Amino acid sequence: MTDNTPQNEMTDQQRSEWVREQFQKANKHLAENGVLYESVVTNESRYLVPYLAVWKIKDTNNAFYWVMSGDLPTDFIPEATAANAREAIKHFAMSWQLKAANLRESDSADASSLEYAELLESRAEGLHAIQNQDELWQGV
Repeated sequence: MTDNTPQNEMTDQQRSEWVREQFQKANKHLAENGVLYESVVTNESRYLVPYLAVWKIKDTNNAFYWVMSGDLPTDFIPEATAANAREAIKHFAMSWQLKAANLRESDSADASSLEYAELLESRAEGLHAIQNQDELWQGV
């Protein structure tokens, strides 16, 4: 989904479609980076529809990854980098802040690089806020 319909205004069908689209987006990103999907660990994956999905994915070589997709850049890290989805979100937030700072400081930064740095910073701030909301993580 590309609209900005809040989660509570989405139907169950729309939420399911969003999750499916985000899974496809995550799987495509992995494939583009040479990682071939085998299965998803659903009980450790988390979704905050329509903003973000964090998938724990096993590849065909029995390696696991945390993959994030949603209303933000799709990214992934090896499972060993984070113990759970919450820690993966924290890692992505910190990593994106560093990437944005490096882009801004680069001598070759053009307008699109600076725009991407701004996107990374804004999404990193949102991820940091989500990661810090204990009520979202109760029972996890």
